[in-house]
Amino acid sequence: MRKTNTRRMGLFLVITGAILWGIGGTVAQKLFQQFAIEVNWLVTTRLLIAGVLLLTVQFCRKERSQILGVWKNRKTACRLIIFGLFGMLAVQYTYMASIQHGNAAVATLLQYLAPVMIILYSLIRRQSVLTRQDVLTVSLALAGCFFLLTNGSISQLSVPAPAIVWGVLSGVALAFYTLYAVPLLAQYDSLVIVGWAMVLGGVALSFIHPPWRMDFHSLTAEAYGYLFFVIIFGTMLAFWFYIESLQSLLPKETSLLGSLEPLAAVFATVLWLNEPFGWFQWVGAACILGMILILALKKESASAQAKPKEMKSPDIKGFTRGSGS
Repeated sequence: MRKTNTRRMGLFLVITGAILWGIGGTVAQKLFQQFAIEVNWLVTTRLLIAGVLLLTVQFCRKERSQILGVWKNRKTACRLIIFGLFGMLAVQYTYMASIQHGNAAVATLLQYLAPVMIILYSLIRRQSVLTRQDVLTVSLALAGCFFLLTNGSISQLSVPAPAIVWGVLSGVALAFYTLYAVPLLAQYDSLVIVGWAMVLGGVALSFIHPPWRMDFHSLTAEAYGYLFFVIIFGTMLAFWFYIESLQSLLPKETSLLGSLEPLAAVFATVLWLNEPFGWFQWVGAACILGMILILALKKESASAQAKPKEMKSPDIKGFTRGSGS
């Protein structure tokens, strides 16, 4: 009975975390469009507050010594700084910039092209061989992008060019984030690495746009409510819930249910913000979601063939975003 309850809690956490990530991006779009919130300020504030809160959660747990322990090794500290600036900050900024110039649905789907970029990187580095599954994955990604960005019309784009550029850069940043984080997550708890990475990214961006440089009196109660949601629910709780779900669920389950993020972003953007989304764009979204599911199933198949010790390696899929990622 206890295992059943633990599993149910894990399912609740991963589903809630994924949905919060997706909706968080849509709420950020609302802040950009209706309240003219500056993207630099939002990213700075979001990273600083969410990062401090995640480290606070870690401090309340048994492994609180890791919070400062990660800085005692010079090599690890340097890797964490690089990860915070070129991984976490890059992912968050490019994702939010794509939302500001376009919408949360397209930005989230473009960011989820990161696995394809990792496949291509591995092929170029000759770290893997091309398989039929890779061909299908890349084909779905390309077809999905074509329909998503053109809505079936070759003569014109249905999404602003800056949104596409920032979205693709977000995918590149997420690919780097995913690959570069592996050694860090093998040594330290996820909350420590993600929390410090957010703080580092927020501090760095503070030199460009300090969080206190904002006309707070001009913001309405509604705007503050949206800000609270983006920072607390769409960032801090989303990361924490996903990480906690890994304690009671298989990697296959967390990966599959994590794909609810782009689905939540699409539906929230279309139904809540009334953004136009053509039939061909729905086809493109379906192609990209299909690609995510194939990769998740492939990942579980590989884990099933691994040794028990190897299966305990950290699962870093979904730690952004949110993505928000």
